[in-house]
Amino acid sequence: MNDPTAPKVLPPHPVLGEYYGDEAERQRFIRKIFDETAGDYDRIERMMAQGSGPWYRRQALMRAGLGAGERVLDVGIGTGLVAREALGLIGPTGKLVGVDPSPGMMGEVKLPGVELVQGRAESIPQPDGAYDFLSMGYALRHISDVNAAFSEFHRVLRPGGRVLVLEISKPKGSMGTAFLKFYMKGIVPLIARFVSRQRDTAHLWRYYWDTIEACIPPEKVVAALEAAGFVDVKRHVELGIFSEYTGRKPG
Repeated sequence: MNDPTAPKVLPPHPVLGEYYGDEAERQRFIRKIFDETAGDYDRIERMMAQGSGPWYRRQALMRAGLGAGERVLDVGIGTGLVAREALGLIGPTGKLVGVDPSPGMMGEVKLPGVELVQGRAESIPQPDGAYDFLSMGYALRHISDVNAAFSEFHRVLRPGGRVLVLEISKPKGSMGTAFLKFYMKGIVPLIARFVSRQRDTAHLWRYYWDTIEACIPPEKVVAALEAAGFVDVKRHVELGIFSEYTGRKPG
């Protein structure tokens, strides 16, 4: 029997019929495309961000208050791009656990001391109140239920623990949107086609833009964090497209 008090399901974007037909197909599609393109992901990301990615991720983590000795859960760890910068901030006395549904992506994580766990944001296989800090880097658009994920984020954080969700947001202006669309759906797939070893890599980056374009607006992300129980929720924006959502579990 359904719980009438449970929050409504909030997909990050509508069904994208070009890629899948329903939720079950979406999960299979996401798992397959990330598993198959994992070996090329970091190479293309470096070219796409022109080498600025590590610096930006580190700055975002510092803005969110990550410090030495903290216990970190990186949800949607992927190949470890955010986790690598987090490790430098928490130092040898800290601990980092990464969760991801894609074995292929986690197979590319080359970070000593990091524990990897297969799982989804909506059902994190970790105990209550176990972490000081939770990060999710550019994976919000690939989950099925934002409300369920944020509820899980709240559950696994200790009282006073902090959350950081990094995401790419569609620019406000039409010119900025047109430029980003051209870059993400035209230039990046072209780069991917030349430098990748897997035929589906260009397909992945076209899918990236379509999820950005269709994603729920920032105010809904902020509202969902607040509805999950987080306080001091804020959105910081860099270059008009890089959103950093932060919040704190009360206590």
